[in-house]
Amino acid sequence: MTEQRCAVVAVLGAPNAGKSTLVNTLVGSKVAAVTQKVQTTRALVRGIAMRDEVQLVLIDTPGVFAPKRRLDRAMVAAAWSALEGADAIVHVVDAAAHASGEKGADAHAVSDTASIAAKLKQMELASILVLNKVDAVARPQLLEITTKLVEAGLYTDVFMIAARKGDGVDDIARTLAERAPEGPWLFPEDQTMDAPERVLAAEITREKAFLRLHEELPYELMVETETWEERKDGSAKIEQTIFVSRESQRKIAIGAKGATIKTIGELARKEMEEAFGRRIHLFLHVKVDENWTEQRALYKRLGLDFEA
Repeated sequence: MTEQRCAVVAVLGAPNAGKSTLVNTLVGSKVAAVTQKVQTTRALVRGIAMRDEVQLVLIDTPGVFAPKRRLDRAMVAAAWSALEGADAIVHVVDAAAHASGEKGADAHAVSDTASIAAKLKQMELASILVLNKVDAVARPQLLEITTKLVEAGLYTDVFMIAARKGDGVDDIARTLAERAPEGPWLFPEDQTMDAPERVLAAEITREKAFLRLHEELPYELMVETETWEERKDGSAKIEQTIFVSRESQRKIAIGAKGATIKTIGELARKEMEEAFGRRIHLFLHVKVDENWTEQRALYKRLGLDFEA
């Protein structure tokens, strides 16, 4: 019998680098919320990918950036805490954001990436550099970006991928699997994430809310799965509350004659039915709570450190 092997892999990077997309692609199913906006991932999401007899436990972390608020500090602290005990570290970089296009490189992305590389080097933590969205960057620029990062960081390997398309992702999985230490699997073979269904349901609705509301609503938004009722016909009735900080935000989230919240609900319900493999009856409510980002109990539910 082949010896089981298992690797815990921390996936680190600046906001919107494509960490969640990479994790979802490696796992082969949705385990983390993905939007075009930064800071979609708030807590540590663990996806489980199988490669032959090797189990890869992928920790999708919040984006690392210069924090300003308590919630920001807690998210960044959670990201760095994922490195403790990890068998491998993957640093994902948005190559397109680093390329000097018409508007020039994204200064925040470049600064955040440099800070991450410097801290990894300072901690003497060898990591794998993954340049994402390379399909949107000309090759000469890509080589220039790679050279700068390799000189600045402590990288054992460099991969160039387009995570959304799946290009190059198998190469990363193969390398991680080859280097995985011997040891028992941490999860059953058919499990793809270690968060309960209630948490995934809330993440799905939060993603759909972000995608639908675009620039209208800032990041003062959270979704709680309040009730989950199993029906005799095998379906589930789910009631969720979307918390916002102000009454004006509540009106935006609901929309004219409830059109916005209805669209969010329809999109979320459809994805939940695909994720859970059964019919879902979803009911959404929007509530105003000015201080939800300062509630200690919320941080505990999200797996974040209130005192970070």
